[in-house]
Amino acid sequence: MAEMEGVREPEKIQSIDSEYLSGKRFPYQEDISGIEGIDLDALTPGEDLNWLEDIELLEEEGMPAVFDRYSNSFLKIYYEIPEGRENEIARKVLMAHLTSGNSYGIRLKEAHAKFPQPELGPWVEDSKTTGADWKAPVLEGWEPPEH
Repeated sequence: MAEMEGVREPEKIQSIDSEYLSGKRFPYQEDISGIEGIDLDALTPGEDLNWLEDIELLEEEGMPAVFDRYSNSFLKIYYEIPEGRENEIARKVLMAHLTSGNSYGIRLKEAHAKFPQPELGPWVEDSKTTGADWKAPVLEGWEPPEH
């Protein structure tokens, strides 16, 4: 289909990263010292590391990155990663992101969680519960069709 003269096309986004969703970078993306104190064993609910073992350092747009499945976005890492610690660093960056509430997916929980759950996930003790009073959104002025 040929583009019509004078018609502008919307911006096409090929990949979404956390910076695009939040409009900023976070300290743990720029300085390794921000994640060095993270204890992955302590943050693992139920002593089950299986899910965390699946988290690996990836690359997005030529940068080291970790994938945040809660927001379906990449979290880029802007510092040199010590050899042999690639997956550990990726896991710590992801956990810093999730436990701080900076993940866009976690930010959406308050409005969209359909069942009671810890807002910051099972990793954060005493995290407030969200989703206990979810109601389906209603479009103002819309009426369901008669059947």
